[in-house]
Amino acid sequence: MTTQRRAVGAYGENVAAQHLQEQGLVVLDRNWRCADGEVDLVLRDGHDIVFCEVKTRRSDRFGPPAAAVTPQKVRRLQHLALRWLAEAGIRPREIRFDVVEVLPQTRGGSQVTHIRAAF
Repeated sequence: MTTQRRAVGAYGENVAAQHLQEQGLVVLDRNWRCADGEVDLVLRDGHDIVFCEVKTRRSDRFGPPAAAVTPQKVRRLQHLALRWLAEAGIRPREIRFDVVEVLPQTRGGSQVTHIRAAF
């Protein structure tokens, strides 16, 4: 991954984390990694644990950012969520998988779309 793409992704994750915290969610973990992959954000929403995939694109020319969440990515995130929960020793009432799309704008803040229970 290029330095520029990494910077765009990091920017999007920061914007998404801030947006979700403003909505009342609590960040439990960021960029959690294991041998099988990475979870961008793990949050608490009341009694629920939320695993959030952040997709940032500089334009929507190739479709919305969430279109990059493929069925393979969904399966990987579900597996990673179970690993995170086991390592954290947390048994939540519910778990949820959200996607946050971030589209930086030339003026003003970024356009942020929070897709709750995306899959």
